Amino acid sequence: MKWRNPKCNGVLPPGSMGLPLIGETLSLIIPSYSLDLHPFIKKRLERYGPIFRTSLAGRPVVISADLEFNNFLFQQEGRSVKLWYLDTFSKIFVLEGESKINAVGIVHKYVRRAFLNHFGAERLKEKLLPEIQEFVNKCLCSWSIQESVEVKHVGSVMVLNFSAKQMISYNAEKATDDLSEKYTKIIDGLMSFPLNIPGTAYYNCTKHQKKVETMLRDMLKERHDSPETQHGDFLDQIANDMDKEKFLSEDFIVHLLFGGLFAAFESISAVLALAFSLLAEYPSVLQEFTAEHEAILKNREDPNTSLTWDEYKSMTFTLQVINEALRLGNVAPGLLRRALRDIPVKGFTIPEGWTIMVVTSALQLNPNTFEDPIKFNPWRWKVRVYDNIGGGMRQCAGAEYSRVFLSTFFHVLVTKYRYVSYSPSLSLSQACIHLNCTMLKPKLFVRKLICHIFSINANCYTDQVVQYL
Repeated sequence: MKWRNPKCNGVLPPGSMGLPLIGETLSLIIPSYSLDLHPFIKKRLERYGPIFRTSLAGRPVVISADLEFNNFLFQQEGRSVKLWYLDTFSKIFVLEGESKINAVGIVHKYVRRAFLNHFGAERLKEKLLPEIQEFVNKCLCSWSIQESVEVKHVGSVMVLNFSAKQMISYNAEKATDDLSEKYTKIIDGLMSFPLNIPGTAYYNCTKHQKKVETMLRDMLKERHDSPETQHGDFLDQIANDMDKEKFLSEDFIVHLLFGGLFAAFESISAVLALAFSLLAEYPSVLQEFTAEHEAILKNREDPNTSLTWDEYKSMTFTLQVINEALRLGNVAPGLLRRALRDIPVKGFTIPEGWTIMVVTSALQLNPNTFEDPIKFNPWRWKVRVYDNIGGGMRQCAGAEYSRVFLSTFFHVLVTKYRYVSYSPSLSLSQACIHLNCTMLKPKLFVRKLICHIFSINANCYTDQVVQYL
């Protein structure tokens, strides 16, 4: 009875605590194969309303899809709530203790400013945009000579290698350590039970995490001991600031670099893969999308010159496509907080110490906000501007970088390459979903999209076909 009716200084939100210890975890981890809300969330929203309670992995949780309350929570960080993560995330990314990287106040401001110095709008405009285009060109050309590529994986490798070059001057072609391989192994165990026994996914995850952190620690020591040698990257900046800022300990910097590289590896590529498949599924979108990029080439005196900042800012429909892919993709479908005190909300009370899951995907798939929310409709962004990246105090410092990278990638793709469905008898969604079950993370549709791409540029190849397997 205590399990089903936890103590509360008020009235708990409606819901069920499920079975002792495991709660309703099993219902949540069942894969779903739709762009819609996971059935676990959707059924309970229909039954209990926008705020309900449950138990996941032995922890009491309140799940909220209430816009007003969620906005309140984002503004209350450090007062009524604090950031919270699954045990595996917390241990891998060191989100507790003196060297935690998710701090607020001065530390957060410094980290945000440092990232913006190297990935913000000014840096993109003055330096990175042509470098991104050159890097994307090189990657797509290498993809085109392979029998097939898995878009999500090669996209992850592409973004990680470029981002790592800006952060730590990493050169994938010359490096003895393959960062992308190690981060792939880390992600494989990230959603596992934190059982540190040889042979388990979590053990392998931590093993590769330690290898990456050892590499980063060695690089940091070398930079700090040789300040006269400058690379102009993110690591130089924080290594130079170690003697100025007390919180910049060796452990803190290593954890910060590790987390920053992980964000680059996983987030942009998920949206890239989804947008790639949605464009193929919606020919009318692809037609307008391609026309916008071909118009950019026609308006240039020399079509072979690099993409300019003004051209990027003129890609209105491209940004609508990216925003729509972000909305449907929900790279972070749920954000976790922990209550620091009893929180009253609409006649209910969330007890101190409980976890709160802010279901952003429920808001972005709300039919009251988005007409026909499951439909891929970039034109909806002509009428209204929404916020898909970041929230509250922690607006994503990499938002502009993500948009620029995605826009540049698709500019190169649609002006130099063509692709068609490998299996005409199946719709794209069927083809992707059917063989994606081993790829699924909690948000189902990080799809396994396998492509064979041929360039229409005379410098590479001339035919075009894409395989969706």
